[in-house]
Amino acid sequence: MRRPHRRRFARWLVAASLAAAVAAVPAHASQPVDASQPVDGAGNATVAADDAAYVMGYFKESLNGSGDVNALHLALSTDGLEWTPLNDNKAVLTPTAGTKGLRDPFLYRLNDGTWVAVATDIPRGGDFAAPNPNIHVWTSPDLVNWSADRLLNVNRTNPNSYSWAPAVHWDRNRQAYGITYSTVPEGNRYSVIAVVYTTDFRTTTAPTTFFDGGPAGVIDSHVVTDVNGMNYLYYKDHATGGLVGARSASADPGSFRRYGGTLAENPCTEAPTVVKSLTSGTWQVWGDTFCPNARFDVWEGDLASASWRKLDRSRYTAPLNAKHNTIQTVTAAEYDRLLRTYGGTEGKRLKSYNFPGHFIRHVNFDAGIAEQPSEPHLDTVWRLTPGLADADGVSFESVSFPGHYLRHQGFEVRLLRDDGTAQFAQDATFRREPGLADPNWSSFRSLNHPARHLRHVGFALRIDEAVSAGDRADATFRVGY
Repeated sequence: MRRPHRRRFARWLVAASLAAAVAAVPAHASQPVDASQPVDGAGNATVAADDAAYVMGYFKESLNGSGDVNALHLALSTDGLEWTPLNDNKAVLTPTAGTKGLRDPFLYRLNDGTWVAVATDIPRGGDFAAPNPNIHVWTSPDLVNWSADRLLNVNRTNPNSYSWAPAVHWDRNRQAYGITYSTVPEGNRYSVIAVVYTTDFRTTTAPTTFFDGGPAGVIDSHVVTDVNGMNYLYYKDHATGGLVGARSASADPGSFRRYGGTLAENPCTEAPTVVKSLTSGTWQVWGDTFCPNARFDVWEGDLASASWRKLDRSRYTAPLNAKHNTIQTVTAAEYDRLLRTYGGTEGKRLKSYNFPGHFIRHVNFDAGIAEQPSEPHLDTVWRLTPGLADADGVSFESVSFPGHYLRHQGFEVRLLRDDGTAQFAQDATFRREPGLADPNWSSFRSLNHPARHLRHVGFALRIDEAVSAGDRADATFRVGY
């Protein structure tokens, strides 16, 4: 839950010639474990055997605010790393109660197999520090059919503070669900993680302090319970400027003790999402950031020892403009139902192989690769259409400038309007092939100059012969979103 701080951080990386200057990846994604999932012979929770994929929930922000949407969005993934937004990256749940806006959504599968979604009650452009005891609550049998939006008062004894970033966990000892959230208790000067307990998501116990991280304050909790007899809390620690873990044998309020180090790309890292792999014993911690805005960093490793290594950005791609995500595993039937109900996303982004934080985009009709996030954000989104000159090939149509395609002229590539000529069609058509640097990625061979491939040079797009290993890396891209 970021503070009201936003600044433009986009950089269009250009060569001197510029005037304006899918994927198969290792499956190491992850999912929190709760009491709704089976246990092994020692009584330890495990990932459900029939879970086969992942769902992500998020709201959206962009650098200049043009992409801000304070509503629930969903995306799917088969590996937990590369994501397909549903509903063309538009909202699937729009709040109707309270401020009629949300941030910081959290999805959770309940013990009976149904679902709950909770979220902070804040509208687009709203006051972050405004007192609000309520959070949004929806319930669903299947992630498709949702109840009406309702408000749940989780902070009734603390009327002068906010209630940020709710998250849900199962407390086995209490036989109730804990809802943790960030707030400043009455008489306090700094934020703590509070908790209430509920069995029906309509009434709760009185709030109490779940974790007090000291006078610098903590926010953004995620609790994972019953993992080999231990319970874990990850949170944003203002004292260290990053994400920190704590653990407890009981999961009782006040019982968690910090362990391990700090995970942070920069002091703006926040909103930890803890996820367990479907295919291995590894875990991940996703961290959001607000400088630059709408970018995630991911660490992979061992939850018990807090041994984490940061993943290269070539390994994962979050949905465009996604903020403060939540990730859960789903069954194959749930995956299919979600995709069938909402549909996927037509637009694609093309990530650079050797600059994996960069995507193909256009600026003033010049074409190159630029670091994400950037504005206008839709300038990085493309429709991969059947080739204009050969339907077995591919052409790249701009989403923000329909009817305009990537075309080479003098071996330089620009975004130009289709003039209907045969020459334009040939210059704008490419053959998609296994990636020259990695066959799990893609490369694009020019139709009418078959010895040349689409590549970047000094961050500008060209078609050139890919002779060296560096050339082949420049000509390799991941098609995703």
